[in-house]
Amino acid sequence: MARLLSVNVGLPRDIEWKGRTVHTGIWKNPVRSRCRVGRLNLDGDGQGDLSGHGGEQRAVFVYQIESYRYWQEQLKRNDFVHGQFGENFTIEGLPDDAVGIGDRYQIGGAVFEVTQPRVTCYRVGIRMNEPRMPALLTSSGRPGFYFRVLQEGEVGAGDEIMKVGEANERMTVEEINALLYSPNHPRDRLERALRIETLSPGWRVSFEALLQNQTTGAGSGNAGLAPAAAAHPAAPGFQPLTVAAIDQESADVLSLSMRHPDGQPLRQALPGQYVVLRLRRIGGGPPLFRSYSLSGPLSTERYRISVKVEPDGAAGTYLREHVRMGDVLDVSSPRGSFILQSGERPVVLLSAGIGATPVLAMLYALAAARSTRQILWLHAARDRPHHPFAAEVRRLMPSLAYGRSYVCYSRPGSRDKMGEDFDATGHLSRSVFDKVGVPREADVYLCGPTRFMADMKQALAALDVAPERMHVEIFNGSESMTPGVVGAATRTPHLPSDDANTGPLVSFARSGIAAHWKASAYQSILELAEACDVPVRWSCRTGVCHNCESGLVSGEVAYGPQPLEKPADGNLLVCCSQPIRDVVIDL
Repeated sequence: MARLLSVNVGLPRDIEWKGRTVHTGIWKNPVRSRCRVGRLNLDGDGQGDLSGHGGEQRAVFVYQIESYRYWQEQLKRNDFVHGQFGENFTIEGLPDDAVGIGDRYQIGGAVFEVTQPRVTCYRVGIRMNEPRMPALLTSSGRPGFYFRVLQEGEVGAGDEIMKVGEANERMTVEEINALLYSPNHPRDRLERALRIETLSPGWRVSFEALLQNQTTGAGSGNAGLAPAAAAHPAAPGFQPLTVAAIDQESADVLSLSMRHPDGQPLRQALPGQYVVLRLRRIGGGPPLFRSYSLSGPLSTERYRISVKVEPDGAAGTYLREHVRMGDVLDVSSPRGSFILQSGERPVVLLSAGIGATPVLAMLYALAAARSTRQILWLHAARDRPHHPFAAEVRRLMPSLAYGRSYVCYSRPGSRDKMGEDFDATGHLSRSVFDKVGVPREADVYLCGPTRFMADMKQALAALDVAPERMHVEIFNGSESMTPGVVGAATRTPHLPSDDANTGPLVSFARSGIAAHWKASAYQSILELAEACDVPVRWSCRTGVCHNCESGLVSGEVAYGPQPLEKPADGNLLVCCSQPIRDVVIDL
């Protein structure tokens, strides 16, 4: 008979880690008396990061004393205490290779249901003082599992654990864990897992993505783990393209059209994607890497980029002053996941300034398809001289049965005509959304300056547009994910304080930073990115979760430690990779 050995609780607290403050509930201590279990938690317990822990599907974390003994042997340690692995219930029995998803158990006065294996993150490594722990737990087949609370009640150490039911379709915690994290994802087992009605929604989405990837033959890697930002990998490397046309779009925006020197077809981009340019500096020095959205119609003959020339912008100034028709530029394949989604929902293209470039490509695609979707173009500019693509948008709109546009000028000039050049004075806002009738059920594609996007996301949220319907493109970086880290100041990306002139050059293309790799200072490209304050996503830091998966624009990396499953071809895991030679990374 399985038995509850210890009930462990703990409220979140702040700890110091690598010069940062982490808010975490990973420290749990045994309860000396009986404890009440509620639908979402035990009395006296809490989670620091509710996006990754807690909630109905992860109300109670369970770990086995048999696994304690395994890790004591593997790690040569004898200092473990109940709650060591952050678990609420330390139990005897119920191993991960025997417990099934959907199994139901009565413990004391409460009834529980198994929903999913544990998803490990870096905080268990902090608690164990072993950074490899997230990967070790997952690869060992001993992750532990979560309970959903079916019946609230009191529990206590010494209570027997009685099985009272199980799912119609049965797979063990170990099997489900391996199906997601190991490189082997048999179709029949994915289909079987998806028949388990009690499987938690997050794991269900991951298995559906893996199954869809197999159905479409979309490519390598783990589609069940890869973040949206890494969903459309492209082959690394640059190809030489000839500048076929240069057009002045507005006072400060320049467009370059490029084609293959021999007329060979180019890889067709998805509407909203961008390319990376490698620009060789006049007078030598490391090249500049810059990402530019494709702003023209979808084509296998030409790529068009549109560049805002800032007064102190090195790349824009270089393109304006040194590049002429017939010149050859090094250009990557199209990449990026800010792309137009298929379907019948309304579309809102929302932009300011040069942020119009990727959404203009989407408008071209919708117009070429003679889309019958409801389409609304909302754009903010200073005035007519600073309003690129105005004529193109007016020309495209008649192709759309239900297309509308609305333009705000913040400082219209005396010659700017309301009703012809623009529709209103001021800024885009919630009141403008109400006036023009932004549909709440729309897919919204948002691009522009940082402050503009923050304001627009707030206004869209107030309009009850669901977060998953807001698609955002950030030109000079990406949205970071640093779970549990609190109080960290946001800094502009910069060179590290100890940058040298030796070692492979690591270029973060979207942030415009290129720093040399120093093996004595950094364990991974992630640590170098952090030293440069380059925005990056991570969670496990050991090659398990794939949250850090990013595009490898060029170059080659090695892995140490080896990830449980390698990323898609054309991507890399920055948390456990090191450069073999110069690399360019899509961060």
